[in-house]
Amino acid sequence: MKKIIALVLFTLLFSCTDNDALEVYDKAQKPAEVNIKGYSKPDILQLRLNGSPISISGKTSYTDKIETQLQFVLDKGETDELGVYNNETGAQIAKYSITYDNINDYKNVNFFNLPGIFLKTYAVKPQVNLGKVGFEFIFPNLGEFSGSSLHDVKGVLKRENGVILGEFESIGKDNFTTVKIYNFFSATAPVYLELYKPGTTEPYSGSGLIQVKVKQDIGANMIVLQEKMENGVLVVKGDIDVADYL
Repeated sequence: MKKIIALVLFTLLFSCTDNDALEVYDKAQKPAEVNIKGYSKPDILQLRLNGSPISISGKTSYTDKIETQLQFVLDKGETDELGVYNNETGAQIAKYSITYDNINDYKNVNFFNLPGIFLKTYAVKPQVNLGKVGFEFIFPNLGEFSGSSLHDVKGVLKRENGVILGEFESIGKDNFTTVKIYNFFSATAPVYLELYKPGTTEPYSGSGLIQVKVKQDIGANMIVLQEKMENGVLVVKGDIDVADYL
């Protein structure tokens, strides 16, 4: 009888020890859902998850509007990499490192790919009534050449004669501003965007006025601002209009 009791106790002890070991070595997991909404023109792109091409409507390369939803499982302590590649050259354009701990940051992945520029946002052309002009701005490389640590700048859009057409309190790196609309007045007269530190009339970098000449098309204008160096001098350009591609 004593031997039988001892055997039962030994079996229970061994079972508990084995379960404990399984708990230690079992990895915690979490379901991941990533909603992708992108656009590319004219480049053909490919999305890859951990190096494997992602099929969208039966295709592993795509252009224009790119939309899909990914569902997979994340192991704690591991990283899954979502990459955006140029399908023709194989060059990686962007990557997103998705983990068990940061998955909430990647529930929605948006991008807009144009020649020479990649925006981690999705662009929707605003509605602008006939005879009106609308402007939106984004500043993705703010600080790249100026060294500014600002996350956004203030913009004041003016006519050549100094008349203010619109004020943008926060032009940031990640998303387009809310559209500002005014009456169209000329197909040839330029408009200028002056850039300041938020809430001030002080240039966001240096001491001289930072002024960007931007084209004015009737309807929507979605301007990408870019810091550049020309002959050792910081300038800001506004040559790219995303609305031209939509």
